[in-house]
Amino acid sequence: MNERPTGAPGQVKEVTSLANPLIKDIKALALKKFRDQQNAFMAEGLKLVIDALDLGWQIKTLVFAKAGRGNAAVEKAAARTVAAGGTVLEVSEKVLVAITRRDNPQMVVGVFSQKILPLKDIRARDGDVWVALDRVRDPGNLGTVIRTVDAVGARGVILVGETTDPFSVETVRATMGSIFAVPVAKATPEAFLAWRKGFPGLVAGTHLKGAVDYRSVDFSKGPVLLVMGNEQQGLPDSLAESCDRLLRIPQAGRADSLNLAVATGVVLFEIRRGALKLEPEDNKS
Repeated sequence: MNERPTGAPGQVKEVTSLANPLIKDIKALALKKFRDQQNAFMAEGLKLVIDALDLGWQIKTLVFAKAGRGNAAVEKAAARTVAAGGTVLEVSEKVLVAITRRDNPQMVVGVFSQKILPLKDIRARDGDVWVALDRVRDPGNLGTVIRTVDAVGARGVILVGETTDPFSVETVRATMGSIFAVPVAKATPEAFLAWRKGFPGLVAGTHLKGAVDYRSVDFSKGPVLLVMGNEQQGLPDSLAESCDRLLRIPQAGRADSLNLAVATGVVLFEIRRGALKLEPEDNKS
């Protein structure tokens, strides 16, 4: 089939040609320009697709390899996609490799509508933890932070300024599915600082000049907002000055700083120990 199908949504089509317009549209999602135009992004893997459907994300297209035909879980996901008004494509291995740009692609790929949480809709309550990331550049870092936020039970991520795209293929891969469980908001620095004035709890940021050992802070009272700086430059003065506490992570070796995602994870688990009252039985191996 080489032509774009017509008619009602919820169709199942067999596609073997890379020239198919639907395949071209999905391949274009590798570029932010087209993700924004289509308000869409791609996620790989059957488990991720099922999790996304369970969490109420709008699926536009489900793509699966011919080898998935007869697989009960794949067929159930396809039926759910059709019921949601999406399109199901059964494709050749060649097409799947082209879509994912991987030699050994997952058997299932889902195309979903993007979802951004408006900053004004965030209402922080006691026990809530939010992470604000200033101008994060690396998709691997952003994806790992989103995955860590999910792991510790924090509420979500606020992207401040010009950041890497949370819906890029690289970021989504690094989240390992947590992109569907963690709300993401975006804000200009000015909008973030205005919103921060109404934040009802502790605002803490990590800083090379931080005077407070992150382990000495009581995070158990009220909500917490953790503000993390850019990979190269750290927190700019405007954001640092907005923090109630500037934290430092003591280091014994020659390195003078930690990777952004690692530093965020270190502090988040300390915050969870207080604010989220981590109990031993909550630990997961």
